[in-house]
Amino acid sequence: MTDIRLEGISKHYGAFKAADNVDLSVAQGEFVTILGPSGSGKTTLLSLIAGLNQPTLGRILIGGRDVTGSTPQQRNVGLVFQSYALFPHMSVFDNVAFPLRVRNMSAADIRAKVMAALELVQLGGFERRRPSQLSGGQQQRVALARAFVFEPDILLLDEPLGALDRKLREELQVELKQLQRRLGVTSILVTHDQEEALSLSDRVVVLDRGQVQQNAAPQEAYLRPANRFVADFLGIANFIDLPGGRTGVIRPERIRLTDAAAGGRQARVAEAVYLGQTIRYHLSTVEGGQAFVAGAPFVGRPFAVGETVSLVWDDEDVWPVA
Repeated sequence: MTDIRLEGISKHYGAFKAADNVDLSVAQGEFVTILGPSGSGKTTLLSLIAGLNQPTLGRILIGGRDVTGSTPQQRNVGLVFQSYALFPHMSVFDNVAFPLRVRNMSAADIRAKVMAALELVQLGGFERRRPSQLSGGQQQRVALARAFVFEPDILLLDEPLGALDRKLREELQVELKQLQRRLGVTSILVTHDQEEALSLSDRVVVLDRGQVQQNAAPQEAYLRPANRFVADFLGIANFIDLPGGRTGVIRPERIRLTDAAAGGRQARVAEAVYLGQTIRYHLSTVEGGQAFVAGAPFVGRPFAVGETVSLVWDDEDVWPVA
């Protein structure tokens, strides 16, 4: 297991700063997700850590060793991409064995390691198949096996589940987290999927325009965002005015909807979106027409479009942001 440290990392393309003075530490065995909108610098940081690109400024340390000028091979990094990047003419066994053969391991060691890796990703018995004979989820499992079969110091994942349908993506999220815990490998995931980041990570690092906006545990980033950008980017946020000209944020699930006669802030239901276990209500306040979004369990009588309701929340559920 190996820790990762970025010290003042910047990457410039002319006047454009893809990464701007980023400091980041990832502890041994930790699973950290870098999250942000398109163009925020997520993939740039991952490529710099992997050694696929060189920083303009700053240092990268892996296990306390300065690897800023080192090649990807010298960093002993496992990489998994959204595209799988499997060799179509090779069998599953040969795909997974490739990094071991590059390292000149013996045939006996290669076979033992490949078969163990395939068992870990639930692909025992698939070693003779070609990638074209596998589903998308199975191909991604092969890519994962190839990434950790040579026992890398760190595992870097660039949108690895982005090409899969929602149900399969959610299943593999659970498998990926369990696998990472079992291996104990220090891992960094890059994604734009907020739910994926919150569910998988020990910590999330939210980026915008090449700068870190927040570095925190998922629950803290979601409920206590560092600024308005993080509040607005992570999920859905309702912004309200606070005393002294400040702004506060409350999440939809923290708002309780009651009959209009119960008091509270009056609002009309503009739209009700059925999401299975919950209903998401889009509302507009009677006074001022301020938009709100609230989530409520699908129990009892749902509120109808056009109906007036009361919005109620606890003061401690409002988090002030800059």
